[in-house]
Amino acid sequence: MSKSNTKQSSHLKRFSYTVDRAVEKPFNWQQMLRLLAYLKPYSKSYLPGAIIAMLVSTAVRLIVPILIGKVAIDIAVANKDTTLLTYLVIGISVLYLLSYVGNTLRIKWVNVLGQNVIYDLRKHLFSHVQRLSHRFFDSRSEGSILVRIMNDINSLQELFTNGIINLLMDIVMLTGIIVILIALSPKLALAIMVIIPLMFYISTKLRRNIRRSWQYTRIQQSRLNSHLNESIQGIRITQSFTQEKENTEFFEGVNQDNYDSFNDAVKKSAMFSPVVEMCNAIGTIILISYGAFLILQGDIQIGTFVTFAFFLGMFWEPISRLGQMYNQLLMAMAASERIFEFLDEQPNVKEIENPHVFNNMRGQIEFNQVQFSYDNERIALHDISLSVKEGETIALVGHTGSGKSSIANLISRFYDPTKGSVKIDDYDLREVELKSLRERISVVLQDTFIFSGNIMENIRFGRPEATDQEVIEAAKVVGADDFIARLANGYQTEVEERGSILSAGEKQLLSFARALLADPSILILDEATASIDTETEVKIQKALGRLLKGRTAIMIAHRLSTIREADNIFVLENGRILESGNHDELIALKGEYFDLVKSQFQMLDAI
Repeated sequence: MSKSNTKQSSHLKRFSYTVDRAVEKPFNWQQMLRLLAYLKPYSKSYLPGAIIAMLVSTAVRLIVPILIGKVAIDIAVANKDTTLLTYLVIGISVLYLLSYVGNTLRIKWVNVLGQNVIYDLRKHLFSHVQRLSHRFFDSRSEGSILVRIMNDINSLQELFTNGIINLLMDIVMLTGIIVILIALSPKLALAIMVIIPLMFYISTKLRRNIRRSWQYTRIQQSRLNSHLNESIQGIRITQSFTQEKENTEFFEGVNQDNYDSFNDAVKKSAMFSPVVEMCNAIGTIILISYGAFLILQGDIQIGTFVTFAFFLGMFWEPISRLGQMYNQLLMAMAASERIFEFLDEQPNVKEIENPHVFNNMRGQIEFNQVQFSYDNERIALHDISLSVKEGETIALVGHTGSGKSSIANLISRFYDPTKGSVKIDDYDLREVELKSLRERISVVLQDTFIFSGNIMENIRFGRPEATDQEVIEAAKVVGADDFIARLANGYQTEVEERGSILSAGEKQLLSFARALLADPSILILDEATASIDTETEVKIQKALGRLLKGRTAIMIAHRLSTIREADNIFVLENGRILESGNHDELIALKGEYFDLVKSQFQMLDAI
């Protein structure tokens, strides 16, 4: 295997954990009807108006050829009736003006209709994704989720703005033409339409390959977006290890796959047009040869022949558009399958009917023989039983992967235990309303997320109704006011995405202010001081007394100096509790905790 192929295969292996799989579902109208259900809110406003405008313009197009062929040529010209010709010119002009007004209104209304439907669909999908459990986000990359909400929904825009009304218009037009042609001359009509079964057979053979091609294109776009998102977020690591060239080569491979898949889908879709053009050519030859024969036989008049010529040009036009529309439906189906896959995803963490609502929370926590696994294979927690009293501060310590963060995740009910129960104030969390639970729990993480916006908005995030003075007071308590005052615009200073203009310590101070302002009953500090320098840590330690006052607190820390004052310390290893007690008791025990403290002091002495 070549070097490039080896690289590509490793990249694909990497992608297998982060991007979407093909959704293998047959094309079915039931799913399309589900998509069209988003038109229902507008069924009494824009949709009826657009349909009426379409019917008016379509009726005009069907009437005019009859007036020209049967009335103008066979009657007015044949009888040299200039008055009738004058009336016909005026009448046709009025009809074309009516058609112009109808088309203008149709275009206006279908565009408004389409934009509203896309808005509703994107809002529905985003709202649904926000409610999904953490397990859903663990198994998908950010880029693939972004593709569903943006690209896949954008691909439905043409369907809703033009496609649906155009589909109805073409069906009405085609039906009207067939009825009129059969009424004018059944023999000539059947001769011309003999080619339709052949075209239908060819198009049926093509459609399955076209659908698969467009679905594969969506997957490649998802891969491209995933890589772009990953590359931008990891640019510092890429540059630190001088991997720009390798990353660019990988991007070229993903970009080429996306390019090739799109071209393949377009080529297959483009095969419809030549089929229609070939049928049009065959139909024209039949019209000229057989039509001329029928005129010579006296079966039809010249006006009928001219009317057939008009309608023949119009006949293949809706068929061609229906072919293109079918391609559009295939693209929409590929996108809708992926959208509905997300909408059909149900949260792993579900609420029961009539759950308990925490109007007040004391903060008493109890784990009763809890077992937990993220993937139903490797067990993260083994039969954990622990109790936290109201207002008590406990600490969870242990090596990486020992289960500390898993316990915190279960308290916030981001996951449910595999076995056993987690209770707060004697209520099993599976019987509690999620909103009322999480409103009374604040989590401060090691990697603090700062949103785009200003400092004031970021602190206020957990409690939007807080006043400016309350925000400032919270910042002062945790010592964040000092650095905020030094910023150019103080609390109105705009921070970029993820707070790139702030240091790690400054972001952590903001997260403390955010947690304090939310006024939780339970506070979880997950390695909250790991990224803070010693000077900032002193400020945090001073603020912790105020922050933890009257609250139940769970502190997860590798820096054991930050948890000396905890009421109870639990030492974990491989998802099991090895020891528990306060600092002095565990030091006296000279077990795992003693070894952890000793190793940290030895590291400090070495420095």
